[in-house]
Amino acid sequence: MKLSIVIPMHNEAENVVPLVREIDSACADLPDKELILVDDGSNDDTARLIQELRTEYPWLRLIRHPKAGGQSAAVHSGVLAATGAIICTLDGDMQNPPAEIPKMVAPLMAPDAPADLGLVAGQRVKRQDTWSKKIASKLANRLRAWMLNDHTRDTGCGLKAFRRDAFLRLPFFNHMHRYLPALFARDGWQVAHVDVAHRERGGGSSNYNNLQRALVGIYDLFGVAWLIRRAKTAHPQEVPAPGEGHE
Repeated sequence: MKLSIVIPMHNEAENVVPLVREIDSACADLPDKELILVDDGSNDDTARLIQELRTEYPWLRLIRHPKAGGQSAAVHSGVLAATGAIICTLDGDMQNPPAEIPKMVAPLMAPDAPADLGLVAGQRVKRQDTWSKKIASKLANRLRAWMLNDHTRDTGCGLKAFRRDAFLRLPFFNHMHRYLPALFARDGWQVAHVDVAHRERGGGSSNYNNLQRALVGIYDLFGVAWLIRRAKTAHPQEVPAPGEGHE
């Protein structure tokens, strides 16, 4: 089964080379793979550095957005371009260790993987963030858990593995990447959780601040809650024409 690793990047020139090299080392035992880096309208050397690395790593691909569309749009573009049945995402800032990738995808790629397992969500332990960011994240996670009942401690972790076909059937909207556990569960999929390591940002600066996260998060949260409560599950069965299906 092929694995597609999808990473959204916006002005991550300082992190491109070390990140790709770490992924190459961490995933050496996963021969059938591709790495898709989605340059989301960067105005630094992110795209140029990715192109230079492609001569060394033939399984590396580059998708570009002429203008920044946001993290969810970048992930969606990468998944659309992917050729693997299983997708693994992580952030491009080096805070998600690539060494966690094999652990994330193992439940989905195992020969006896449950047919109804759609998503494996990473949950960060010992977060290496500022105290203000950790407090804001904890409050947001509690509010989200109360409203969505998604049984997820840390929905903001960039490390996630999921079935490509299941993801592409989800409703797409800006910032959807923050609500994947609830959206997968809404469609009837089982969601597993895996504790993962977290580390300080490798280089560059965050593209968000705490106020932006809070304002956007509250707005989106009500929309996702509405989607979940309005969900209807149908079980269609095609009826054969008269005479078909009989000896």
